[in-house]
Amino acid sequence: METQTGFTGSPKLSRGALVQLVDSVIGVEPSIVPFQYNPMTLSISIAPFNPNEVEQSGRGQIAPTSQPYEPKRTFTAEIELDATDQLADEEVVATAVGVGDRLAALEQLLFPSEGLIGELISAVGDLTGNPQPPKRASVPISLFIYGGSRILPVRITNYSVEESQFLPSLNPMMAKVSLTMEVLTPDVFRCESGPSVEIARATYNFFQVQQATLAIAHNARNASKALSLLPF
Repeated sequence: METQTGFTGSPKLSRGALVQLVDSVIGVEPSIVPFQYNPMTLSISIAPFNPNEVEQSGRGQIAPTSQPYEPKRTFTAEIELDATDQLADEEVVATAVGVGDRLAALEQLLFPSEGLIGELISAVGDLTGNPQPPKRASVPISLFIYGGSRILPVRITNYSVEESQFLPSLNPMMAKVSLTMEVLTPDVFRCESGPSVEIARATYNFFQVQQATLAIAHNARNASKALSLLPF
């Protein structure tokens, strides 16, 4: 998603988003939560496999260069929400709940979902006395989108909100949401299938190809400098 800044002739800015992918009877139902403002900072941590931890557990010796699975990648960001402009324009939803609807949309990413169609079918079944058989509770895959070159499947592992500036109804006008998102690698989908899983695998693999391409380009530019540092 793109938006303009307030300066004349300014370039278009891509807007980050979280997109939840729900497998339903009609295919994949996306639930899109765009960021009102892109985070000012984005913290990234990568935790490679540690063979020393395995050795200390008594499972035997492992090569120090072993990497049996993809390193764990985690994103941490703060998402700011502000209903001031919408209140000035007297938008109905903002006047009633401030940023409450946006907080609710983000919170839904933490809960199991069958999509709008699936939940409607379950609700109709309950009303008619023919409830649907229980399904394994699982949270749908979400995509963290931060520019065209960074689209990754994630699971939100930490969620906290700081609300401020309340309406007379005590709904918040502003909020700061702290998110920690763990990237879902293809390893975790070994026993999973479905359209959303295929999308998750494809986006992760595409990101990895882009990273490898950038690394190759960097190494090609600096190959002669690297060779000059070697003592032989």
